[in-house]
Amino acid sequence: MAPTAPYYLFLCLVFLLAGLGAASSARSAVHLPLRQITPAAAPETAGGHPDSFEQLAQLVTASLLRARRLKDPKGGAGSSSSASPIPFSRVPLFSHSYGGYAVSLGFGTPPQQIPLVLDTGSEIVWVPCTKSYLCSNCNPSAPDSNATAKVPVFFPRSSSSARLVGCRNPKCTWIHTPEFLSRCRDCPLNATAADCSPVCPPYMLLYGSGSTGGLLLSETLRVSPQGAAVSNFVVGCSLFSSKQPAAGIAGFGRGPASLPSQLGLARFSYCLISRRYDDDAGESGSVVLGGARESSRDDLASTPFLKNPAVGSPFSIYYYLGLRKITVDGKKVKIPHAALMPIPAGDGGTIIDSGTTFTYMEPNVFEPVARAIEDAVADRYNRSTAAEKMTGLRPCFSLAAAAAAATEEVRLPELAFHFKGGAKMRLPMSNYFIIAGNSGAVCLTIVTDAGAGAGGPSVILGSFQQQNYYVVYDLEREWLGFRQQSCLEKH
Repeated sequence: MAPTAPYYLFLCLVFLLAGLGAASSARSAVHLPLRQITPAAAPETAGGHPDSFEQLAQLVTASLLRARRLKDPKGGAGSSSSASPIPFSRVPLFSHSYGGYAVSLGFGTPPQQIPLVLDTGSEIVWVPCTKSYLCSNCNPSAPDSNATAKVPVFFPRSSSSARLVGCRNPKCTWIHTPEFLSRCRDCPLNATAADCSPVCPPYMLLYGSGSTGGLLLSETLRVSPQGAAVSNFVVGCSLFSSKQPAAGIAGFGRGPASLPSQLGLARFSYCLISRRYDDDAGESGSVVLGGARESSRDDLASTPFLKNPAVGSPFSIYYYLGLRKITVDGKKVKIPHAALMPIPAGDGGTIIDSGTTFTYMEPNVFEPVARAIEDAVADRYNRSTAAEKMTGLRPCFSLAAAAAAATEEVRLPELAFHFKGGAKMRLPMSNYFIIAGNSGAVCLTIVTDAGAGAGGPSVILGSFQQQNYYVVYDLEREWLGFRQQSCLEKH
């Protein structure tokens, strides 16, 4: 829907929520437990079974659209109280066939459980909102294009603590620029003129594959039933979305509106389970919010976060890493240094992103890596152009049917990322090659796109490559730690 969404929907939202401003001024507690959710079923084709080729092609498309959005965050996007540290909290994290990992958060008084996709590449937290919520092409498990009825929705009128964020509230600038909000000056609270609004104007957020729009709410939350209350938590109340997962988004980026920033977290971590558990409510990884410092880095490879050098850059919410080199079978791939590290203008560099499925590389990074892999297997396997056309992935290699059933028996080159400080991420084969349907071929799960342009990060380390890694974001000491381990937790 996105750009074609009629503006009257925003006005409808204002009227639907206007009564919130008259609610009692008493701040009731809103609990924010992170619990298990019931994921949607996997999409079905006409034959009644998931189509591996189709799913891979969809994930490729979503990854490329996501990369374009991260590289061009201003491409149409709508433009406190002090936080207190929270105690350690460990919660389930579920994988889904649409490529994301979701947690369940409770909003409102009493709390309403809403699944949210963990997204380290954005900063806004938003939920599907009100009984009038309209969702176009949002539920990947539904055969119809409008499956709004199947999307869990937050009802602010059922919460005694929901309040609209005011137009002159400093937190309104998390969405809009101060210049845009200049009309709020001397605006009476009971104003009704079209050029003057007592509430923060509606937002429009664009993501890789779609958009969402609504108004900002202020709530009180708890990260666990026993945890201390955090007041004035800002969450987006979306009235409509297009091409979004059947869930909201929990922005974990570096901006002030992100969940870690609003909660005053010194650190958070996650462990992403294998994609073979997509849409399985009985299996999950986990998210850990807060907690004590790591007692030792001996079992963690660590690398410092980098800052984007461009002051005021929209890329500043990303987690940049110092990627020094990429090796294939232990041999360094020749890649322009400017691509791996951000230049003064802010372009280039490497970020880690939980919202991107397949790792993205600009052509000047991807092509040398792909050639190195092709050269390493040239005497063993032939290219499978059929699998490449079906999935959109490349290179793909034809394998014997028996070997295709177990990738660990296949002789493919090692792929490793080397970061500043000596940290090395030596990927297991299942994190960068995938069996392509019943074709007897495996494909590299890294994507590229010449049409994405040269702006923004050159490399986006996606969630597929982070499977079965324990990843720590130490926001206090400004470093990322990781180690390979099983992330599977049963429920």
